[in-house]
Amino acid sequence: MDFKKKTVLITGGCSGIGKIMARKSLERGASKLIIWDINEEALVKTKEEFSKIGGEIFTYKVDVFDLDQIKINAQKVRTEVGKTDILINNAGIVVGKYFHEHTHEQIEKSMNINSNAVMHIGLEFLPGMMAENSGAICNIASSAGLISNPKMSVYAASKWAVVGWSDSLRLEMEQLGKNISVTTIMPFYINTGMFDGVKSKLLPILEPEPTAEKIIKAIESKTKMLAMPLPYWFIRLSQGILPLPIFDWVMKNVFGVYDTMKDFKGRK
Repeated sequence: MDFKKKTVLITGGCSGIGKIMARKSLERGASKLIIWDINEEALVKTKEEFSKIGGEIFTYKVDVFDLDQIKINAQKVRTEVGKTDILINNAGIVVGKYFHEHTHEQIEKSMNINSNAVMHIGLEFLPGMMAENSGAICNIASSAGLISNPKMSVYAASKWAVVGWSDSLRLEMEQLGKNISVTTIMPFYINTGMFDGVKSKLLPILEPEPTAEKIIKAIESKTKMLAMPLPYWFIRLSQGILPLPIFDWVMKNVFGVYDTMKDFKGRK
């Protein structure tokens, strides 16, 4: 999917890799960029900052936790901007604590923002793509959607949901013969502040700029699934051939995955 002269919508587009992907969309020639974010001040600053690059920029303050806000703003986009060619579901949150330390409200918020909202937003914009028989949807999941991890139980649950839904949607589009690509992204921790305090024994913490570039390239090449830095097939193969106690030992003692969240602080 070529970004040139396309309309791109990115959720959580005012910070982290969302903001970088927004910039890269304009640099690749997108004619219209739509940014959804909960931070109104950041929306104003981001629009002003990117206005020099080129292309029209539309900003909407949206709390994707709220289904009504998703529906209302999706209709605004259709009315004020028109059709959306590329949708990047990027918005997300993390609560880094043991499951029994969660409140019911934290569970609901994590699941709504990280998984339910992704599906609701997809449902708002997919019909338009199907009518045009053209489009691309990129869902930012996580390597936590492949590997269980202490102090990430609810986050992992939300990302497993995204991985399952996203790849099922890909298969549905293929089965229906629709020219709509669906890309599922499963990155390791990214150095954006969201996961401040995490420590990795062997696997590198990903840097935002090259990670965002890989995601944009994955959309352009219609990549089906992309995990970083470990390829998803390696993780799934290991889970399939290794007895669970051995797989756990490798993840804990070789890769150090199970201890990464011990000193988690997160974004303040």
